[in-house]
This record gives sequence, C-alpha cells and structure tokens, in this order.
Amino acid sequence: MTRVAAPPHRSRRSFLIAGAAILLTVLTMSAAFAQGRTPFSEDEQIVLTGRLFIASDETVDTALIFDGPALVEGTVRESLIVFNGDAEIVGTVEQDVIVFNGNVVVRSGAEVGGDLVTQETPQVEEGATIRGDRTSVVTRFDVDMVGFAGRSVWWIGYSISALILGLLLLAFAPQLFPAVRDIVRERLGSSIGWGFGLFFLLPIGSVILLVTVVGIPLGLFLLLALAFIYTVGYVVATLAVGSMIMRSSSSRFVVFLVGWVVLRVLALIPFVGGWLWFLASVWGLGLLAVAIRRGGVTRVVPAGPTPPMPPAPVVVA
Repeated sequence: MTRVAAPPHRSRRSFLIAGAAILLTVLTMSAAFAQGRTPFSEDEQIVLTGRLFIASDETVDTALIFDGPALVEGTVRESLIVFNGDAEIVGTVEQDVIVFNGNVVVRSGAEVGGDLVTQETPQVEEGATIRGDRTSVVTRFDVDMVGFAGRSVWWIGYSISALILGLLLLAFAPQLFPAVRDIVRERLGSSIGWGFGLFFLLPIGSVILLVTVVGIPLGLFLLLALAFIYTVGYVVATLAVGSMIMRSSSSRFVVFLVGWVVLRVLALIPFVGGWLWFLASVWGLGLLAVAIRRGGVTRVVPAGPTPPMPPAPVVVA
C-alpha cells in the first residue's frame, strides 16, 4: 500500500539526506585515493556522467549518479541518488530514493523502503510500494524578485558610499566646491572632453602598463583603483549638479546633498540609471581634471611698486 504524506518538515530532512549522501561520497573517494586504491568497491555503483544500470540479478550497496538516467531492476541495499537525470525503479531500493532535476517512475511490483524525494511529481504505478513518505522539494525561486532585491541592495550600498565619499572630499578639500562651480560656468565643454578621454584611456593605459615588466605594479594598481576613480568622478558630478540647481547657495554641503538626492533618485529609473552613472562619471572626471590643471598653471603675481614717472623732456630753445 502506498503512503502519501508530505509534512513541511520533511523537505528539510530531504535536504539533509542529500547533503549527507554527497558528503559521504566525497569522504569515501578522498579516503580511498589517499590509501592508493580504487575509490569504489564492487558493491558500489557511482557514476559521474552516463547511465546507471542495476541488472535484475545484481545487488549493490550505494547507487549514485550525478548526470544521467538511472534504471534499477535489481536491489539497492542503501539509497538511490540521482542528480540531473530520470530514474526508473523496477526492483528494490531498501532505503530512500532521491532524484533532483528529473522524472521518477516506480513500476508495479517495485519497492522503496524509505522516502521518495523528488522535484517533479513521481509516477507510481499500482502495485508499487513506497514504505516511507513522498516529499516534493521545491528549489525554484522567483528570479525577478531576486534581481529586484540585488538591485535594491546595490543602489543602497552605492548611494551610501557616494554620500560618505562626497562628504569626506568636501571636508578635506573645501576648495573643490568653488573650483567645480567656476568650471561648470566657464568651461563646460572642455570638462566633458577631458572626462571622455580619462574614462576610456585609464583602463587602456593600465593594460599597456601590464605588458611592460616595469609598469606591472602601476598597471595593477590602476586596474584595482578604477572603480574608486570612477566613483570619485560621480561624486564630483553630483556636486556640479547641485551647484547648477542651487546657484545662490554658499554651503558646499547643502549643494552636494541636493545633487546627491537628484542623481540617486534618477538612478532608480530602469535603463536610464546605468547611462546616467556613465555620463556623471565621465563629466566628474573631466571636471576634476580641469580643476587640477587650472590649479597647476594658475599663478598669482603680486603687484609691484608703481614705477616713478619719467623726467619731463628738456626743450632747448
């Protein structure tokens, strides 16, 4: 008589059975190889890929296949475990039958002494005996929900990182705010050009440095620092956006927070957020480059004393 029962706690037990079976297999193989002998005895049928077949006159202890179908016409003293394949039972499995990613058929006259654990609904013919419970293990998950959760975590993490980095930059480099504000007003096109050049030339230059023996350390450093450099550009662009919105504000922190809120809200828009990050990083790198360049070439020349007036010309009559 077939018993049909699947209490919720059975699924956890099924996972434990499967995990224990895998662990037991690995330990058995490791111990056998360490002793310099064949890892599987004659009473074990373990197949990595192919087909597992137990003939009607054959009795084995363990039956395990990782990739492929299994047909049991004989007797399995322990459990039958199948990963990624169908299973057909005509004979006897004295303990559990565990099948993942495959269909299960238990023919009339077949006997399973333990639980029948499957993903799909098994086909159990009349006259077959399942002494344990039938358990359905659900391993499917909502890909859309996982994707949404991942994007949400990324958005929160990047938003906090950009906020902290921006506040630190403004705290330790207060001159950055007036420099960026002036460049936005006076040299907008130049900053965009510099930004595109740096955004693409930095990774190319890093790869070129890796080719040379002397430049390998610097190349590795640049490759590892690219994410941080691009984030700095994004933060500088955030400050620029805030300065365009808050033209009359003199507080660099307020201006930055306004720009940060605007860009991070726009980043929530699908497809637009990625392009916005790219454009902001490009523009920010350009603004930073122009600011550094202007700071390096600008010199303040103090006014000297007024030279004396030349003497009046002498007119000879």
